[in-house]
Amino acid sequence: MSAFFGPAGNSQSFSEMGFKRNDQVPEYLERFGLNAYEYQCGHGVRVNPQTAAKLKENAEAKGIRLSLHSPYYISLSSAEEEKRDNSINYVLQSAQAAKMIGASRVIVHSGSCGKMTREKALELAKDTVRRCLKAMDEEGLGDIVFCPETMGKINQLGNLDEVLSLCELDERLIPCIDFGHLNARTLGQVNSRESFLEILDAVENRLGIDRLKQFHSHFSKIEYTDNGGEKRHLTFEDAVYGPEFEPLAELIAKKNLSPVFICESAGTQAEDAQAMMEMYRKYLAD
Repeated sequence: MSAFFGPAGNSQSFSEMGFKRNDQVPEYLERFGLNAYEYQCGHGVRVNPQTAAKLKENAEAKGIRLSLHSPYYISLSSAEEEKRDNSINYVLQSAQAAKMIGASRVIVHSGSCGKMTREKALELAKDTVRRCLKAMDEEGLGDIVFCPETMGKINQLGNLDEVLSLCELDERLIPCIDFGHLNARTLGQVNSRESFLEILDAVENRLGIDRLKQFHSHFSKIEYTDNGGEKRHLTFEDAVYGPEFEPLAELIAKKNLSPVFICESAGTQAEDAQAMMEMYRKYLAD
């Protein structure tokens, strides 16, 4: 199997090309030769059942791999028990919506540390993840894959080690490795073949080759600040901030991995996902 490429939500060109409804996304993606799409529920889970059914049907017909991004306000590590309980409900809503549209994966932000130590925040997040999995199983949603995401702000829970620790809780958990986030929170240290290889090796060493082969990923260039990390998403036109996809494309092709790459560029995510796919296929042909 080869890697999958697609956008997070719709580029500016989606409406400019005359598309209006989410069930038209597969036709739009076909014009770029893309085969993945991440449905955005960052501001709340709102999925029209009729549109969802059509999106599922159209995506299956065109071989589009779907995933769903859960609400940004989920906090797996909140010091407030009520917020963690609410987060479990939001994860359940996300998994239910994923089932409706035919998505196999739900991507979830790890949370924040607040005034806690990182160790305490991680322990709370682990407990919440365990409860999420139990709740998903009880609701018949155990086949939806839960993907904790690496985060871009320095004070957020979700560096590589923390996300891998969460994924070690259950072999069904797949990491969402956001290379732009990791580059931002390390102030530019994740932007070379060597740094990408270190990340891939860490995933394999901690979670095994099977999960490395099918990991989930977000990729975009991200502006960052020295004291906070992530500031804003950019496009591939940016020449100041990284990371560059080319060296990672070579590694993925050479290692024969088949991850899902979701591009989160600002407004050009489909176009930049197409550029990523072309880089990857160039190395695949070598």
